[in-house]
Amino acid sequence: MLHDDGTFRECDRVWISYLTGRGDANGEGVGKLTTGYGSRPNPSEDGGKIGPEFTFGLTIEENTDAPILLIKTAWGGKSLFYDFRPPSAGVYPRTENDIQRDRNHEKDSGKYYRLMMAHVKSVLSDLGRVVPGYQEEQGYQLAGFVWFQGWNDVVNRDVYPRLPADSDQNRFAKYSQWMADFIRDVRSDLSDVDSGAAGLPFVIGVLGVDGDHPSPDHRQFREAMAAPATREAFRGNVAAVPTGPYWDEPLGAIASKFAAVRQKAYQLRTKQRGHENHGGSMTKEQQAEFMKEFERELISEEEIALWNRGASNAGYHYLGCGKTMAQIGEAFALAMLELQVNSGESSK
Repeated sequence: MLHDDGTFRECDRVWISYLTGRGDANGEGVGKLTTGYGSRPNPSEDGGKIGPEFTFGLTIEENTDAPILLIKTAWGGKSLFYDFRPPSAGVYPRTENDIQRDRNHEKDSGKYYRLMMAHVKSVLSDLGRVVPGYQEEQGYQLAGFVWFQGWNDVVNRDVYPRLPADSDQNRFAKYSQWMADFIRDVRSDLSDVDSGAAGLPFVIGVLGVDGDHPSPDHRQFREAMAAPATREAFRGNVAAVPTGPYWDEPLGAIASKFAAVRQKAYQLRTKQRGHENHGGSMTKEQQAEFMKEFERELISEEEIALWNRGASNAGYHYLGCGKTMAQIGEAFALAMLELQVNSGESSK
């Protein structure tokens, strides 16, 4: 990731087109792959973040002589059941909660799937715009697809209702079904631009928030995400890559302590029973001083320094930890390279 002088590398043979945005204000960032193509408030400007794309590109570059183009689409807060709903899953059926809250309208079912596919095809229709010097006679080959998502599905209890405690069913079984639909639909839709896409190598990045200590719901969700890779039709061309092993456990422990601080502050503000300010006897100034001391006793200076150095976001974004994202990107690339060997594509 770094040059000898400590500056970040820029890939020699890897370019990227990144579509992102908020609401309907989407835009594109293009250039040689380097840092800054993680989350971007302004699509055309370096967002100060990296995602898995950086080390993914670096690793693929190290293992092939061909020019490489990454086409990335990403938006915050999106689900598979609705936003990226694949066409063969049908239009999303709104729930009573959706209707009451005036959300998830049928017309936008699968909207981000369509935006994703339209962007991929748009980029491929004019590669010279993104890859300087590209000549049409060179042609191109779609080499693989990586899917990395999950939070907005795992926290949803409307589409994936809780089951009785004695149930042996996975409450996220529908996710497995829709993920399989998604893989088939992506391959079918991309066959329009590359006839070889029918067996396109596909990597599923399995949600790994909380690392080795997932909640029962998260454990079930991980199983549901990984399940399509075990289907007979997908053996050897779909891989499920766990990302839990790359969760930063020390940072996760500090995050839990910060959560305890926030909970204590909430108790003070709301005068909940069973804590130091029951009855509201403490002034705001006294509460602030109490909280400073509470945090100082709970979180050491060394932990604060580690947090400031290693974290930049919430847990559902893997704490915004660059080390975590770097390892995930490399794992995705290694899995993709193995799939390409299985499909006989590695020599092309």
